[in-house]
Amino acid sequence: MSRAQGRFSDSERAAVYRAIFERRDVRRNFLPTPIPEPVIRRLLTAAHHAGSVGFMQPWDFVVIRKSTTKQAVKRLFVEANTEAARRYTGQKGDLYRRLKLEGIEEASINLCVTCSRRRGGRDVLGRSTVRAMDLYSTCCAVQNLWLAARAEGIGVGWVSILDHEALKRVIGVPKSVTILAYLCLGYVSKFEQAPDLETAGWRERISVDRLIHYDTWGKHAHEEERDEHENHKSVHQNGRRGKNQTRRRATGVEGQSSSRGLRHRR
Repeated sequence: MSRAQGRFSDSERAAVYRAIFERRDVRRNFLPTPIPEPVIRRLLTAAHHAGSVGFMQPWDFVVIRKSTTKQAVKRLFVEANTEAARRYTGQKGDLYRRLKLEGIEEASINLCVTCSRRRGGRDVLGRSTVRAMDLYSTCCAVQNLWLAARAEGIGVGWVSILDHEALKRVIGVPKSVTILAYLCLGYVSKFEQAPDLETAGWRERISVDRLIHYDTWGKHAHEEERDEHENHKSVHQNGRRGKNQTRRRATGVEGQSSSRGLRHRR
């Protein structure tokens, strides 16, 4: 049997899924090893090949290497994280304060991913109804980069606890441009087997079966199977009913043959 057109080989397909399942939000284990420029270009090119609404390609990438800039961003993180920690009390608060939530200074490179929402003009194809599609498109670029980085053995951590307006002033992003992600990139000594927040006991992974709905919201796999069973049962019963009706027509009301019934009526 010939392989379906465009289908990857088994090993290629396995590599794609491996990158997906072994991707981690990395905050520790960064090595001082610099990332070569050709590798950075590959990662950014992978990001640039994400799908985008109206092919507007709204992203830009600010590559940050200077330690002074990293230190300034780290100060923004400390300020924002101190404020965020006040939201949690008791055991949750203690756990929060033990979590490592960034690797800004340890990572070889910091990367700010932005979204220029005016790119493509006033009327962008596909964005007239859902205006945030350009932001969603930029998220796809981040995910492309994240998976490509995992394949290169490079860890990526998304630092979300930052004041983006203050961050704009630090790295010179124009006011009209939206900061979407601030990432830490670097080679690591190891990739963890499970996400840090899962290992720490912050949250557990939700079963995918709970998140899949069929045809309507709230209709899950077991209900789909039950409906399929009921449908098969109904078809089977209707089939038997049809056979019984055919048999009754053939034998007459009291089991007599139809020919005898006809002779009697004659």
